[in-house]
Amino acid sequence: VQLQASGGGLVQAGGSLRLSCAASGSILSISDMGWYRQAPGKQRELVAAISFGGSTTYAEFAKGRFTISRDYAKKTVYLQMNSLKPEDAAVYYCKAAIRRYSDSNYYDYWGQGTLVTVSS
Repeated sequence: VQLQASGGGLVQAGGSLRLSCAASGSILSISDMGWYRQAPGKQRELVAAISFGGSTTYAEFAKGRFTISRDYAKKTVYLQMNSLKPEDAAVYYCKAAIRRYSDSNYYDYWGQGTLVTVSS
């Protein structure tokens, strides 16, 4: 199983980016999916999460600016980020709870991270 994140880059403050994270491999089912971020010298923190049923959770800083969504057929989770601020700069990681055909439980997998840089 692999999670491939993409969509990061350099954007001016106030701009937008859309992150994508696609899961691949011998996947039977994907439960919760989410995005986390880690800025230099800081701990990794939750940005947003989406359940299998589509329920969403957002960190306070993300509410009103970021939107998480998923495409079940493509096994992909997205993070639309608007009104970006310099303090949003970080490496963004996706995470998914995945059950492989050979598994009886779900296990967490992480993507490799995609860098978001916001210039002021």
